[in-house]
Amino acid sequence: MPETVIVVLCLLAGLIAGALIMYLARPRAPEPDRAAADGIAQIHGRIDAMGSWLQNAHGQLQQTVQASQSQFQQTVNQRLDAVTSRLGESLTTSANTTAEHLKNLHARLAVIDSAQKHIGELAAQVTTLQQVLGNKQSRGAFGQGRMEAIIQDGLPKDCYEFQATLSNKARPDCCVYLPGSPPLVIDAKFPLEAVTAFREAKSEEEKKLASARVRQDLAKHIGDIAEKYLIPGETQDMALMFVPSESIYAELYDGFDDIFQKAYRAKVIIVSPSLLMLAIQVIQQIRKDARMREAADKILAEVGLLVADVQRLRDRVENLDKHFGQANTDIKQIVISADKILSRGEKIQDVEFGEDAGDANVIPAPIRKLEAGE
Repeated sequence: MPETVIVVLCLLAGLIAGALIMYLARPRAPEPDRAAADGIAQIHGRIDAMGSWLQNAHGQLQQTVQASQSQFQQTVNQRLDAVTSRLGESLTTSANTTAEHLKNLHARLAVIDSAQKHIGELAAQVTTLQQVLGNKQSRGAFGQGRMEAIIQDGLPKDCYEFQATLSNKARPDCCVYLPGSPPLVIDAKFPLEAVTAFREAKSEEEKKLASARVRQDLAKHIGDIAEKYLIPGETQDMALMFVPSESIYAELYDGFDDIFQKAYRAKVIIVSPSLLMLAIQVIQQIRKDARMREAADKILAEVGLLVADVQRLRDRVENLDKHFGQANTDIKQIVISADKILSRGEKIQDVEFGEDAGDANVIPAPIRKLEAGE
């Protein structure tokens, strides 16, 4: 390595310079003889030569040091340039990657912000729904709205009436008119306070009290429906009590089976939205069957006309078959006549005319005329 050579040369030069200084600084001895003087002169010559060599070595050492420094500086500059270039590329790549990540982050933050807004809107709607269900009149309007939507989607307008007035001045939420029978009454005013208290009860005592309240409120409501809306001859002998929530209906069905039995004995059927839809489909089928019964006479008349048309078609086919049979008989007779004509023609061709043919009277008249030249 150039650095190692420089260090070694510097140490050598230092040692030589130290030896020279020690030699020149030694004390003066008495005047030597001639031989000693010559030896000293030789030594001085060698020292001068060594000094010259040291000067040359020092110059070469400076040149080597300068060249090494220049090469080292160039190498350092090249390496610094490469490091700077790599560092710049790395910084550019990092900046681009960071910008892309920030862009993705902003997009995700925008999505999160939008989702948060939707969650806030949903929370507001849930709060509004709780307020609606918390108020008795609003809850009744909510149940009425769901029931009306189901009825309107499944039946034509002339099949139902909302808030109709009965003979006892009672006004049920809906009356569904059935063909040939009294209307079916549907009530949508479900008592939800007791069910809400039962759901929110924490201790066994609270659940027991809430359960008793549920049974009491539902029993009273079932009795009111049976008393107000089951009028003999004017309405059906059963009515529907609409529960506007599938979860509430399932909870009641699982935990209050005695209430359902009591409602059944009172001829009040408790239905959820899905069961009401099923009832609407049954009513649609009943109306269809009624229309079919109303059109039974017309259908029978049309069937009679259809049978008559089929009978006429059968007679005409038989007549056509007779015509085909007669035509077939005529064709057969024509074929027989043609066969006879061919047979007679062959017989005529086979007749031989000669002197010994016999009496001329046996020759047919047409042939005689031909022979006579007539």
